[in-house]
Amino acid sequence: METLASLGDGFAIALTWQNLLLALLGCFLGTIMGALPGLGPSNGVAILIPLAFTLGLGATPSLILLTSVYYGAMYGGRISSILLNIPGDEPAMMTCLDGHPMAKKGLAGEALSLSGIASFIGAFLATWGLIFLAPQLVKIALLFGPAEYFALFALAFMTLGGVSSTNQAKSAFAAALGLGLATIGVDTQTGVPRFTFGEVHLYDGLDFLVAIVGLFALSEVFIFLENRHGGSDAAGRKLNIGRLYPPMSMIKQCMPTMLRTSFLGFLAGVLPGAGASLGSFISYSMEKRLVDKDNTFGTGDPRGVAAPEAGNNAAAGGALVPMLALGVPGSGTTAVLLAVLLALNITPGPLLFTQNPDVVWGLIAALFIANFMLLAMNIPMVGLFTRVLMVPSRILMPVVAMVSFVGIYGISGSSFDLLVMIGFGVMGWVLRKLDVPLVPIILGTLLGNSMENNLRRAVTIDNGNWWTLVDSPLAIGLWSIALIGFVLPLIVGARVKAKMHQRRDEEGAISD
Repeated sequence: METLASLGDGFAIALTWQNLLLALLGCFLGTIMGALPGLGPSNGVAILIPLAFTLGLGATPSLILLTSVYYGAMYGGRISSILLNIPGDEPAMMTCLDGHPMAKKGLAGEALSLSGIASFIGAFLATWGLIFLAPQLVKIALLFGPAEYFALFALAFMTLGGVSSTNQAKSAFAAALGLGLATIGVDTQTGVPRFTFGEVHLYDGLDFLVAIVGLFALSEVFIFLENRHGGSDAAGRKLNIGRLYPPMSMIKQCMPTMLRTSFLGFLAGVLPGAGASLGSFISYSMEKRLVDKDNTFGTGDPRGVAAPEAGNNAAAGGALVPMLALGVPGSGTTAVLLAVLLALNITPGPLLFTQNPDVVWGLIAALFIANFMLLAMNIPMVGLFTRVLMVPSRILMPVVAMVSFVGIYGISGSSFDLLVMIGFGVMGWVLRKLDVPLVPIILGTLLGNSMENNLRRAVTIDNGNWWTLVDSPLAIGLWSIALIGFVLPLIVGARVKAKMHQRRDEEGAISD
């Protein structure tokens, strides 16, 4: 009852005109960001962070705006997957398998609407999972000391690549680079400047918002500039939607699939580092084995659209659980949201539910509201969102660059931060060309100081004894999970990733 009472207080916060308008704006912009191939939720949220700070929004309104963008981008990723056979982001890759064949049969509108319904059910059930699971994790997290927190941060870094990763070495390099960047500035314990090279602006360390916008948003602009002659735009393609609403018989056929895969996707999201990509893949794979008796998956089976969409949206909600309860992001986008919380002087973790209950429950209530907004928006406005695919990148990318520069300068008023942002943009462009993931860099920059402080505190309390890091059953359990999470992708990660691409290629070829 206490949980439901807190949720009621959250709705009182979320149902103000300002927060409702921000949720609506976030849903609309997020769907557009998700529909554009290559942007995805992480980039979408990163691009709009400067907007939230420039508007001078408080903690709860900022999070409502950006999490609405997050949910909207997860919805929007299906649009280009179904219409163009081009995934808006990696979690939407599995939607191509049956979504595009349905579009080729003249059922594009039905596929889009069905995927919207599946996304709604996945996200709706995941939000209820967040309500009941996050407070339980908080009770466990109150048992954590400095050694356990250090082990928890290590777990986050070691599992960040997830089972769908193909190169743990590159993930480890990116995490080490992020941890190195976190050491820049004045040491909080000794007062000694580290790696500042005499530059006063670096004494406070690197602003992680500047790093995020540079790595995600500006690097996207540089990628476009590099490929501007060879890339192909979606502009000019004829996009035929057809009938908008799926028949009730199709929804009834797909409902058990949506419920099963929502549960699977939520579990994948809660696991640190697994994320929506794995949720989408295991949902599609399990459903294919369970119900595909006539080998119709890959030829335009509606259940093949519903399964990955319910799975990846449930995973998006599940990834918020460890971020809010433990301060450890469950996906790349929640790592970006974690940076927003820290920039607003709010520390996620066990005390968040007691010190800032208005933020937590206002956010959760807003997720429910945003989910209903997205369902109401995505079905009748499908035609509008598909026209976004015809916007040329040469128009879109200058807007991204403008928002990045104006937003960051509006936050800090420092031209030095603009130079740092450009530096991060160039670094992100180079790392993306080398297939080095960017999320571990952000996570290292965010958690590096906390990880260092907890390490120092744990060793100091035990008079310099390093064995204190594995001195409790909880710490040993966390280290064991961390090692399994790091080793498992080395064994099965390449196989899972290869299957994801192989299944899309093979079944895509069949549909052609």
